[in-house]
Amino acid sequence: VQLQACGGGLVQPGGCLRLSCAASGGIDRINDMNWYRQAPGKQREMVAGISSGGSTNVADSVRGRFTISRDNDKNTVYLQMNSLKPADTAVYSCNAVLRLEGQSSWRMYWGQGTLVTVSS
Repeated sequence: VQLQACGGGLVQPGGCLRLSCAASGGIDRINDMNWYRQAPGKQREMVAGISSGGSTNVADSVRGRFTISRDNDKNTVYLQMNSLKPADTAVYSCNAVLRLEGQSSWRMYWGQGTLVTVSS
């Protein structure tokens, strides 16, 4: 199983970025998909999550600025980030709770991080 995250980069304050994370490799079904971030010297925190049915939850720190969505046909989760602030600078990682083909158990898998830097 591979979760490939991309879309990070350098952006000025007030700018926007769209992250994506695509899951692949013998997947039967995906339940929850989530975005986390870890800023330098800080603990990892959950940014946003979305269920297979489309229910979402977003951290207070990004509510109204970040939007999570997913494309179940593509096994992909997105994070649209608007009105970015320097405090949003962090490595953003995705995870997914999924079941592999031929298996009955669900497991959480993590993708590699993508760096978002908000700076003028």
